Amino acid sequence: MPTTTTKSLTMDELLAESELKQLEAGDVVEGTITSVKKHEMWIDLGARGVGVVMRREIGHGQPLEIGSEITVSVIDPEMDEGYALLSMKRAAKDRGWDELQRMFEDGEIVEIVPYDANRGGLLVELEGIRGFLPVSQLAASHYPRVSGADKDEILQKLGALVNQTLRTRILDVSRKDNKLIFSEKEAVKGDMQARLTSLKVGDEVEGVVTGVIDFGAFVNVDGIEGLIHISEISWERVDDPRNYVKVGDTVKAKIIAIDKDRLSLSLKQMSDDPWLSEVKKFKKGDTVEGKITRITPFGAFVQISSSVEALVHVSEMGNDEGVDPEKIFQLNEKKQFKVLDIDADNRKIALSLKDAK
Repeated sequence: MPTTTTKSLTMDELLAESELKQLEAGDVVEGTITSVKKHEMWIDLGARGVGVVMRREIGHGQPLEIGSEITVSVIDPEMDEGYALLSMKRAAKDRGWDELQRMFEDGEIVEIVPYDANRGGLLVELEGIRGFLPVSQLAASHYPRVSGADKDEILQKLGALVNQTLRTRILDVSRKDNKLIFSEKEAVKGDMQARLTSLKVGDEVEGVVTGVIDFGAFVNVDGIEGLIHISEISWERVDDPRNYVKVGDTVKAKIIAIDKDRLSLSLKQMSDDPWLSEVKKFKKGDTVEGKITRITPFGAFVQISSSVEALVHVSEMGNDEGVDPEKIFQLNEKKQFKVLDIDADNRKIALSLKDAK
């Protein structure tokens, strides 16, 4: 029989022949639990040796039975004693970052449940990684519209979203910078654009008032943000939008402009302009009684009917030069005036105080 010559191989050569890669810090590997003790758990890594997971590195809710297969991350490939130092928590986190990166690259819709809120946005945890959803990335239906950027009211509105399921996309993810940012706006963008293309100026829509501020009211129209400017709330002069609409109201409005992803809406154009019918009661030369509603350096505005406001210019208050409207009129005072001119096209009526005398 031929003599078989046995060659003595080093461990490095054995590993090379078996095509096994030596453990390196950061590797994620599979192993079998061989021993579970109070402060540590021992793992058989097969041909790669043995490792230990210290108690603080054992994840929650994972199997800890002898013989169970688990995934671990290598912290130190070879301690002085010859075994590897491992972590279950880090392995879960590493897998989490990989999964989040995939979701980001695929543009996947991700459902999240915020666990807390601060004035800047919502705190989120997904795949074991903590992230953030800024206020600016909330959809129109959830954006906290408040007066004067009241921080306490913003926090209160954000708090109402805690423990709610939100559909989002990952806006930014970086394991290196430990950064994970979500956007609800990006998740609804496609649907919103599709809805926007089906709308046009002049359409009548229905929506829910989400915020009332000094210059108007915000309305959620099927996920699209709309604004009713104070000048479009009523045919009457509106001093405070809160006297006409409140948060939660369902309103019907007309689209008067579409700007990118926002609608400009009008409440008053849902009805005929009463000014056009009431102005027919007046003609040039009439003497009318009116109530002073505003006083300015150049004149005073006078209410001569429920929907018609006219202007008496400072030059029509008296024959003296340097007339001061503040000394002639008081707010809500009633006086007699003469109608000088009616410009129906531009909704303007000029009055005279001195000619009425």
